[in-house]
Amino acid sequence: MQYAKSAHTPDLLEGIPNIPPGGQAILEVASRLFANRGYEATSMGEVARQAGVSKANVFHHFGSKHGLYLEVMREACQDSREALCRVRGKGESVARQLSAFLHHHLDILLRREQISRLIMREIMESSPEGAKELAEQVFFDSFTELVEIVREGQQSGEFRSDIDPSLLAHLIISTNVFFFQSRNVLRHFPLVDFADDPQRYVEMASDLLFHGCLRRPVDNTPSDACANPVLPAKSQEKVHD
Repeated sequence: MQYAKSAHTPDLLEGIPNIPPGGQAILEVASRLFANRGYEATSMGEVARQAGVSKANVFHHFGSKHGLYLEVMREACQDSREALCRVRGKGESVARQLSAFLHHHLDILLRREQISRLIMREIMESSPEGAKELAEQVFFDSFTELVEIVREGQQSGEFRSDIDPSLLAHLIISTNVFFFQSRNVLRHFPLVDFADDPQRYVEMASDLLFHGCLRRPVDNTPSDACANPVLPAKSQEKVHD
């Protein structure tokens, strides 16, 4: 599926529900409680009390505790969806678009630490059915858009055509997620000097992800040397035997 660059924002945000102010206040309270206490220890009554509404009002907006929890997940990912929208349609190279998203995404993870940890905990601990629900109802639109951006880079000739665009999209997200999860440990490694400098980290990570780590591009066309490698003398003796 191809997207017109001028139409990305409405397409990507189309699935985000229009939550009324009363429901938004409930979401903010629920996000904090779920992040601090977890799902089981958070009651709908406590959400209602701290949001200053009736329990019936919470059910009116979200239907059930599970419905509220799922909406918290969607709301937490909205910043990432909006970050994708911001990098689209600026006429920049795909590598620059993805690098900009990498910056925005890491900033979101660090700025909203509690809710970011809630999402990661849910991913790690969810049942197969729960994981399917997260994939389809929470992460699908953003991940699909990220894959489409990579495909545009392939179609324009900017990126190699033989890479799996879903894999690169996965690596972009996991690059930030693992930094977020591990930087408290990373800062104690003497050879790691970027744990407390997220901006520098993401610039270096972008360079590696989108430009590689080889000193020069590799020619995939087999040369004579590649097709008929020169064996060490000892190995050649075995071959001739």
